[in-house]
Amino acid sequence: MPTKRLKDMMMELPGLNLPEPSEYVAWTQLVELTAIEPSGVAELIDLGWINPTKTNADEYLFRLRDVYRIYKLMRLVNDLDMSFNSGSIVVDLLDRVEELEKEVDELKRLV
Repeated sequence: MPTKRLKDMMMELPGLNLPEPSEYVAWTQLVELTAIEPSGVAELIDLGWINPTKTNADEYLFRLRDVYRIYKLMRLVNDLDMSFNSGSIVVDLLDRVEELEKEVDELKRLV
């Protein structure tokens, strides 16, 4: 899902009360949007799979791309009964395929 489309969806969600579009969401919003347990978020941070930004108040902020990746991960974990480790590998591979498809499209435009 393109980041712009994800941002637009985020702005329409109730309860976020954002005054303007943001590239980041807080821990609580991440948990609500992705249906992940807080311990799961901590595990993904420990694995280095997501790298949130830390605020001056020692709170984590997550990029919209992280929200989408965790959403995909949770779909794999819940729907296909995968572990976090297996699901994270699949999501990484899907991201890589998406990058390669963009590169192929770019090369096609140049030919």
